[in-house]
Amino acid sequence: MRSSSNPAFRNLPRGAAQYGPNVGFNQPQGGVPGYGPPQTSAGADDRPMTVDDVVIKTALSLGTALVTGVLTAIWAISQLPTDAMGRITGISGGVIGALVGGMIVGLVISLVIIFKQKPSGPLTLAYSAAEGVFLGAISGLFEALYPGIALQAIIGTAGVFVAMLVVYKTGAVKVTPKLTKWIIGAVVGVAILMLVNLITSFFGFNPLRDGGPIAIIFSLVVIGVAAFSFLLDFDQADRMIREGMPSRWAWFAAFGLMTTLVWLYLEILRLLSYFQND
Repeated sequence: MRSSSNPAFRNLPRGAAQYGPNVGFNQPQGGVPGYGPPQTSAGADDRPMTVDDVVIKTALSLGTALVTGVLTAIWAISQLPTDAMGRITGISGGVIGALVGGMIVGLVISLVIIFKQKPSGPLTLAYSAAEGVFLGAISGLFEALYPGIALQAIIGTAGVFVAMLVVYKTGAVKVTPKLTKWIIGAVVGVAILMLVNLITSFFGFNPLRDGGPIAIIFSLVVIGVAAFSFLLDFDQADRMIREGMPSRWAWFAAFGLMTTLVWLYLEILRLLSYFQND
């Protein structure tokens, strides 16, 4: 199986050959008749994975994150202290706790899923809920400062996701080994730059996140890398389907897509905040 920039999709087990060929994102539904034993002999979780399985599991995960995120954002805004003019004067401890707590819980759950390398619906939904709390707390803070920015970030994230899905389905950009290596290298490069910038920010030097021209260009590059990472996520899910992996692995595909969605949303939110400062 081809490598991926998303750690969730690395070192996956090979598909179950006994199920025969299946159909993926770029193929019509219905399968190929005459291959493998009748699917009725397999349990609900052991039948071959389909596109519908990935779509449903991803929708459930995304819905969980959206619900918890919206509720957390509404709560966070109500917790922010303001002056007589309605201007925010600080950040409450509860909001900080929700932000840090959601981030840590989400990170721990993601590491468990990645290193366990086994699909789990409850863990994937728990991860989505934790990320919803984390993103909701951040979105509440930004929304209080710049009304309407959270909705703009959501629309932007959805737009990029749909655009890259269309690019993948139409074959406008082929996922080749060369492209895969390029995207993985770009992700690693971005991560290194972020780490270096984080370290230098403690010494008052923060060029990649200070809202200036360099920061805007860097955010655009990161958004581009995250967008192309969707191509690898789609390709990996497609391969899992074609190799006939059990349907329960759709939760793993959903988790992989969620991690990229979270990353993309955060970067778009950050970029939009730069323009609000102008």
